Amino acid sequence: MTTALQPPPPSVPVLRLSLAPHGTMPRPIDGAWWPRSYDLLAELPRLLAGLPPDWGHITSVTVNGSTWSSTPGRMLVCNQVVRLRRTAAVSAPHTVVLLAPGQGRWDLLVVPPDTTEQAARPLMAAAADGCA
Repeated sequence: MTTALQPPPPSVPVLRLSLAPHGTMPRPIDGAWWPRSYDLLAELPRLLAGLPPDWGHITSVTVNGSTWSSTPGRMLVCNQVVRLRRTAAVSAPHTVVLLAPGQGRWDLLVVPPDTTEQAARPLMAAAADGCA
């Protein structure tokens, strides 16, 4: 009897997310996200699945329109509709804004996907410390 070796199942890339500690004072940046690409349809489900449960259900996501690949106005994530908005705001080209009705708003610094690990780690740490 022979046994065929099965290739290992593809691994899911680890979510690269660094969040600031929850506090009572509002922050300009609530953490940092380092996606692997600018394909929002591929990256957003992983981000939303990795958020703390107390953030609630994110119903709206706003990204910089010139940075991310084109997207529809809505997408289904974990059987829930998420509205996608694009902005051309010059003031925040590297952020993503997450909204959960009744829970709050969170602004995350987006570390560009092509950033080296050596350059990304300090940015992620500074955003989590509230220094970004």
